[in-house]
Amino acid sequence: MAEIGNHIEQAKALLDQGEVVAIPTETVYGLAGNALNEEAILKIYTVKNRPKFDPLIAHVDSMEKVKELVSEIPDEAMILAENFWPGPITILLDKNSKVPDLLTSGLDRMAVRIPNHPLSLELLSQLDYPLAAPSANPFGYVSPTSAQHVQDQLGDKIKYILDGGMCSIGLESTIIGFEDGKPVVYRLGGTKVEAIQSVIGKVDIKVNMSSNPAAPGMLKSHYSPGRKLVLGNIDENLKSLDSATTGVISFSDSFDVPQTNLAILSKNGDIDEAARNIFAALRKMDQPHIKVILAEYLPNEGLGRAINDRLKRASV
Repeated sequence: MAEIGNHIEQAKALLDQGEVVAIPTETVYGLAGNALNEEAILKIYTVKNRPKFDPLIAHVDSMEKVKELVSEIPDEAMILAENFWPGPITILLDKNSKVPDLLTSGLDRMAVRIPNHPLSLELLSQLDYPLAAPSANPFGYVSPTSAQHVQDQLGDKIKYILDGGMCSIGLESTIIGFEDGKPVVYRLGGTKVEAIQSVIGKVDIKVNMSSNPAAPGMLKSHYSPGRKLVLGNIDENLKSLDSATTGVISFSDSFDVPQTNLAILSKNGDIDEAARNIFAALRKMDQPHIKVILAEYLPNEGLGRAINDRLKRASV
């Protein structure tokens, strides 16, 4: 199994050797490797069993390092960076020749962000290369929000997990790019659309589930708990099912199923708390006796939009 610790020097040594390690961010734990080293990128794809047509996000610790990777930064992208970095927003920018096509799956744009986690920022500050770091889980499965989640899913395939505690956001980053100069959100995530619009105005939202993604995290089937997931009115759907073999993920209400089968995202109806708990709830449902999972949409506002997106992808 992987060693779990908080030694930045150990993580750096492995990364410098072209290895991959798990690192914490405020969103989810990432499976990190040198984003400019094709062998390291291939290791990420191999360890995750991830399709190579699904691009990766590069992580850095400063705007100076972003500028070394891209050909230009639009004015609105600079405004976003100034307002939300470090933080859970990824910006698609035209890459330069320094960035390997393998990182971007052959696309001209690369996904880049500055994460908001002290351990990872310190690690990134000591590296002279960015880190590619998709979620540290087998492809298509539930994203990890703790070091133990990574250990449970990938511990036999990597050497080291940098332990930064529980993720404070618990949802992947929002991804935004520009088409014909207009901002477009491609993935809903940890930065609210309302917050983005407050600084750059109206944005288009294009989170169409795709098998040929224009940005990371757009593949149709994703975040799978390994069971059929049905979205809708939980009370109605529960009537025709055996409660003993049915899992329930609810926003704030309790339901007549065994406690081992029930995950309440926020008893107080707090959407931000629900975001922190959604992946743990999906993971809880992966129990042998649970045959089907019932879940419900949250209010479609703030981080509720991103939670609903994840639930919809898990139900495909």
